[in-house]
Amino acid sequence: MEGFRIRRAEKEDLEEIAAIELACFPESEAATLAQFAERFSVYGTHFLVLESGGRLAGFINGMVTDQTTISDDLYEDASLHAETGAWQSVFGLDVREEFRRRGFARRLLEYFVEEARKENRRGVILTCKEHLIHFYGSVGFENRGISESVHGGAVWYDMILKF
Repeated sequence: MEGFRIRRAEKEDLEEIAAIELACFPESEAATLAQFAERFSVYGTHFLVLESGGRLAGFINGMVTDQTTISDDLYEDASLHAETGAWQSVFGLDVREEFRRRGFARRLLEYFVEEARKENRRGVILTCKEHLIHFYGSVGFENRGISESVHGGAVWYDMILKF
């Protein structure tokens, strides 16, 4: 694997983060720059970026909650973040197309999970589409079935990794 660096995101990264998100998700599912700015202002320490070759290759982010699944209101209202909550959520794990298939998504996810473990969370939760269940399962997430989330009009699956 080529050289890379994972670091906490900075406010100056948000425009690029929003552009990567829009390239990775349909517009109906992608967070906007305004949403990222609001989220970052509330839980910016829960945004990580991966750089490779001096470029931002991808990112991961999510709020902390006491819920064991992600409900749609969490995407819409950053104030629902509970810094002392039990569960770290993953709202987005995005890697630019030209950086895919290099293990970067897995590295970001594993780093994020380890950070949650160090923060004494009970585990990590996320929703994903059916074609990604195997990927998250390979990192230790358990498929809890179809989610109640209808974010962006898509079918999502609840995934959980308990510590």
